[in-house]
Amino acid sequence: MLAYEFMRTAFMAAFLVSLVCGPVGWFLVLRGQSFASHALAHVGFAGAAAALLAGLPALAGFGGGAVLGGVAMGLAGQRALGRDVVIGLVLSLALGVGALCLHFLTRSAGAATSLLFGDILGISPATLWGLAGLSLLCLAGLAVLARPLLFASLQPDVAEARGVPLRLLDVLFLSLVALATAECAQITGVLLVFTLMIAPAAASLRLGFGPMTGMAAAAALALAEAWAGLTLSWQTGWPAVFWIAALGCAVFAASSLLSRLCAGRDAVFLRTP
Repeated sequence: MLAYEFMRTAFMAAFLVSLVCGPVGWFLVLRGQSFASHALAHVGFAGAAAALLAGLPALAGFGGGAVLGGVAMGLAGQRALGRDVVIGLVLSLALGVGALCLHFLTRSAGAATSLLFGDILGISPATLWGLAGLSLLCLAGLAVLARPLLFASLQPDVAEARGVPLRLLDVLFLSLVALATAECAQITGVLLVFTLMIAPAAASLRLGFGPMTGMAAAAALALAEAWAGLTLSWQTGWPAVFWIAALGCAVFAASSLLSRLCAGRDAVFLRTP
């Protein structure tokens, strides 16, 4: 399998994307913003379709569109009602723009399809360098934001009283999520970004790991799911994105079951005289 260059490129792309999706997804689940990654993927799709229409690289359009959407969502503030309205409006507008661009996009239909469903086996070495740059940028940004972001996620009222700029922090974090989403969509496509971004992080949180261990575990689970999906795709001929989605659901279900079993065992232990 690894004798082929396109397979080696696919495995390296999965490695680069998993390094980012794990820790970024961990904060998304912790903050209750899981739906944001799904919405930003659709916003990025509109940007990618517009970039293809203009003859520009799809990855650049995806990242630019997603970042603009992330800034708009971050500016909505912390109120749930206001955030939901803004996310819904941004998502609706993005889908409309994407549909309009696809209407005029008479060429590159295959590129548009790969944006929706992913094309990990078609990633070129040149795109791999772009993914590597995005990974470094996302990890560096997350390293800067991690401490105040964790504080604001766990105790937002106390963080605001201590002078932490919550709205600015939210804008910066969602911009970071947008870049990570642009990376993830190269593997899973727009429609299944939720799988690789959220499923490993949610499983890690269910297992009760601390922040650093939890982020590392989420990245490891994302990498294991992506590499296992590629291997199973090679063996069966089925799409890799299907296997990645199926493995993500299976790992989350297993972590939920393990968490319940451990909680039940602890409850029995506490009741024992």
